[in-house]
Amino acid sequence: MRHVLVVEDDVHNATLFRKILEKRTGSQVTVTEDPEVVLEHIRSGNVTLVVLDVALRNSVWQGKPVGGVEICRLIRAESRKHVPVLLATAHAMRGDAEKLLGDSGADDYVSKPIVDHEQFAQLAVGMMERAA
Repeated sequence: MRHVLVVEDDVHNATLFRKILEKRTGSQVTVTEDPEVVLEHIRSGNVTLVVLDVALRNSVWQGKPVGGVEICRLIRAESRKHVPVLLATAHAMRGDAEKLLGDSGADDYVSKPIVDHEQFAQLAVGMMERAA
């Protein structure tokens, strides 16, 4: 079964991501904003996709606040196999996406709020299938 890790600090967005991914892709979904929990799941080798909010208010790693870009770098450093990472951002301006992807090492990004649920689900499935 596909296992998606949603790293999101907004409860409404986290619930929306969970519902779309469970209902439209049949994935098991774990929601967290704790980088240590993220890395535990990555090390287990059972994560198929990470949906990662760029701006996290409550995430702390080794005593310092971190956002999605830093957590994506940690994922890349820790994972033995390539786990696709989809950044979710409410602040994507023209040109920002390329910078975010370059800085983080993420595979793709999506703008929040998620309006087209089917398109989001198709993007997630496509990323999981390419990585399989």
